[in-house]
Amino acid sequence: MRILVVTVVHHPEDARILHREIAALRERGHHVVYAAPFTALETTPRPYVEGVDLPRAAGRDRRPALRAARNLLAQRGPAADVVLLHDPELLLALRGTLRRWRRSGPAPVTVWDVHEDTAAALAMKNWVPGALRPLLRAAVRALERLAERHLRLLLAEDAYQTRFRRPHPVIPNLATPPVGPPPPPGTGRIVYLGHLSRARGALDLIATARLLAPEVRVEAIGAADPDIRDALAAAGRDGVLHWHGFLPNDRALALLPGALAGLSLLHDQPNYRHSRPTKVVEYMAHGVPVVTTPTPLAAQLVEQHRCGLVVPYEDPRAAADAVRRLAGDAALRLSTARQGRAAALSELNWQTQATEFVDLLQTWVEDGATATAASPDPRVDQPARPG
Repeated sequence: MRILVVTVVHHPEDARILHREIAALRERGHHVVYAAPFTALETTPRPYVEGVDLPRAAGRDRRPALRAARNLLAQRGPAADVVLLHDPELLLALRGTLRRWRRSGPAPVTVWDVHEDTAAALAMKNWVPGALRPLLRAAVRALERLAERHLRLLLAEDAYQTRFRRPHPVIPNLATPPVGPPPPPGTGRIVYLGHLSRARGALDLIATARLLAPEVRVEAIGAADPDIRDALAAAGRDGVLHWHGFLPNDRALALLPGALAGLSLLHDQPNYRHSRPTKVVEYMAHGVPVVTTPTPLAAQLVEQHRCGLVVPYEDPRAAADAVRRLAGDAALRLSTARQGRAAALSELNWQTQATEFVDLLQTWVEDGATATAASPDPRVDQPARPG
């Protein structure tokens, strides 16, 4: 297959896009064109994909990125078997494009990979005025219903099904456990993996680090929102936290093994109530005990697999106490690490989903070819494919 993968929002090294889905496609020998904001985020395409640079969509004015994406889709889309979109903004860039594709010949299978609850995520953006949030939420829901009529949909979470009228396949964010047993968790450092923002508990992480210093070192791995970078820098100058900044997924994961604990300190926000934090699964896969706030799916993982401790929302002292408990109880530390690793291998392993993901795209392409053969007249629009 020839696959055109497009994002104007996500980092080109996004774990789901590049290290899971694109990697799975390349392992099966498919050709991938990857259009993403490489220059804007100071990175370059991996050698195993054909990279196309796009502007990044950020803040209020996203028109330049959408114009560039629209032109790309018009030019490169017809040559693809599958167009895989990763941002809701790109649904706007499709306006008119699907119709032109279908009038000119067989159209590529067009897929929207639904990563998050977009309407809930918008409510958390500082750049969105409060008065506009209800209108934007309604507009997003309408756009989702329109996408369901005309595109194939992939969902990253089972809970996202409630936003749509019909069921759609779920390809969850799981982890690829490293080959061979990881080292046992030590007692000298803890890790945080993922984007750093207020709602994701970045300030709680810093406060936790200050409570644990100097006995335990905190390492934070991920990009950070502008409004917390000064606090991260100050914690670094004080020697209580080391902020690595954004690292590609493979380099970031290499820092997990041997840590005393992996932290997930999400706040109680609608966008997090129905999502399983990927960082929690990554900690488990690398044999790292989990300390998490009680977002429902994270707490369910920890309680079901006995792979860590659950602490209250926005309570750095409780998080620090949980870390100290793990540091002081070798049996608990080792058992939580082993049980998390076992669950990641048996139930939360991306390798089982990778085959399903690629096979699903292949089936959709074959279904599209069958529909085209049944209606060979290119002047007749093909009916919208169900999601």
